[in-house]
Amino acid sequence: MADLPGAMTYKRARELLGVPPQADQAQLREAYRAAVKRVHPDRPGGDADAFREVVAAYERLRLPETPDRIAFPPASAQPRPPSPIVLEISPLLALAGGCLDHSLKDGRKLRITLPAGMRARETIQAGGVTLTVFVRGERGVIVRGDDLWLTVEVEPETLMRGGRIAVDTPLGRRIIWITQKAGERRLVRLPGQGLPARGDRRQGHMFLRLAPRTETAESPARNLLRRFAAAWAA
Repeated sequence: MADLPGAMTYKRARELLGVPPQADQAQLREAYRAAVKRVHPDRPGGDADAFREVVAAYERLRLPETPDRIAFPPASAQPRPPSPIVLEISPLLALAGGCLDHSLKDGRKLRITLPAGMRARETIQAGGVTLTVFVRGERGVIVRGDDLWLTVEVEPETLMRGGRIAVDTPLGRRIIWITQKAGERRLVRLPGQGLPARGDRRQGHMFLRLAPRTETAESPARNLLRRFAAAWAA
């Protein structure tokens, strides 16, 4: 007898989760979590149909093995789990921790205290609900995994010949030496200047993207310097 249309077979379920026939429950849960992260419709590149198939595959493998010809409800009939409650935080809060207020859809307002080193997709419990952390970009600063990335404008001459610059970072002002090689690559790495180590997450680094400065208006100081140079040449 052929498999019924829409049935989730053991073979198909194992292929979707990428687990062997002898996988135990712990392996199934780990594979399920990894698959959900890949296809969740709320993530970039996610797919609602693929997500429902992953859920159906997990439910199939959790049951005692039965002949694959027994019909299971098609993936599209599986109820979609509720979307996670997103807690949006700034790079500075991710770095140093602190308090923030968050309003829930039911009208409740929560006062949440975050530890230093919160990463994207971590969860936190507050007010009887689970919130998933999202770290937004802010004023040229973004968080990627454990690392901080900043976009810094630099004089084109410094990018060509190298030199020192002062950079205001979430950790305070830093004096950075830019080599000619770094200027060519348009990138500087500051080891250990990213998110702090927390749990099983490593200490992050800070990366500076170097962009040539473009001035749309002449500053008073530069204008004064130009006038001085012209007077000196006369």
